[in-house]
Amino acid sequence: MRFLPLLLMVAASASPAEERPRARDIGLAPGILAPGPLNAITDVEGVRVGQVTIIEGDNVRTGVTAILPHPGNIFQEKVPAAVHVGNGFGKLAGSTQVEELGVMETPIVLTNTLSVWRAAEAVVEYTLALEGNQKVMSVNPLVAETNDGGLNDIRGMHVEKRHVLEAIRGARGGAVEEGAVGAGTGTAAFGFKGGIGTASRLIRAAAAGYTVGVLVQTNFGGVLTMDGVPVGRELGRYLFKGETGDGSIIMVVATDAPLDARQLKRLARRAMLGLARTGSPSTHGSGDYVIAFSTAPPLRYRFGSAGVQSRAVLADDSLTPLFQAAVEATEEAIYNSLLKAATMRGFRGAVVEALPVDRVKQIMRKYGR
Repeated sequence: MRFLPLLLMVAASASPAEERPRARDIGLAPGILAPGPLNAITDVEGVRVGQVTIIEGDNVRTGVTAILPHPGNIFQEKVPAAVHVGNGFGKLAGSTQVEELGVMETPIVLTNTLSVWRAAEAVVEYTLALEGNQKVMSVNPLVAETNDGGLNDIRGMHVEKRHVLEAIRGARGGAVEEGAVGAGTGTAAFGFKGGIGTASRLIRAAAAGYTVGVLVQTNFGGVLTMDGVPVGRELGRYLFKGETGDGSIIMVVATDAPLDARQLKRLARRAMLGLARTGSPSTHGSGDYVIAFSTAPPLRYRFGSAGVQSRAVLADDSLTPLFQAAVEATEEAIYNSLLKAATMRGFRGAVVEALPVDRVKQIMRKYGR
């Protein structure tokens, strides 16, 4: 997969330690649904996130982000899952088995393009070592990527198995760090510094309350639009100006609603609508992938189970609010990934500027926001 080539060779204009806002801190609240308490994927009960940021010297800017659907042995208690490919110019290891069986059996790991296979080996090693997996002889690691080769010495393959294991074992609930962290350390989006972003929505369906949470790794192009406002056009920074805008985005959608794989596939597709709202055309060279899963305990598949199984799932007629939640949370997660990411200097002196928050505020006011 290609990386965004729009790298500005200028002096850094923001300190990595500078505190930057989330979307709601500047009054940007897309959609109509309320966010969860943390406005993060970890609002979905049981979901854990772990991140390792690798910044070394002048040229290494990369990392790992791990998402776990529950704190138990995921191989022994597989969760319903689905994958949607918006544009397949990328690498999503393990996707075909998820597509075939409708479950995932390992943590989801996000990293850079050339580290997918090392990360997959680490996920296998982690899974085999879990108590109760002594007789396991096949593991389907789920590993996705975007290419951070603009800011990172990607050919050096600096992500090691220990980094992946640290991210998985360190995964926790609670607030999720965003911006230039974990797998988003060296990424760029819409010509600005991108990274990790997350958001959530609370919904009611069939007289029950559910949560949809999204986490994104942003590294793609387009004409940045924020809550309908043409921010990229106003800033004069977007693709089609001598740049291809190619890149990638990984979107992870979690919910506690009892959905099976078929329904999760439908939910995953809606994340692409959230991506489109931010101004991405899903370019030729972009790997745009969605991984969706349900944490509902009654729908878990116990390893080695056999015979007739009965599982109650949400009626299809009750899915629309969840679809709305996925669109809104994806859109806001992308904004958070940009707003939280500070300017970064990296490989061979390349610099990617942060999205200028004050200018964004001015533009939003200009359009009556």
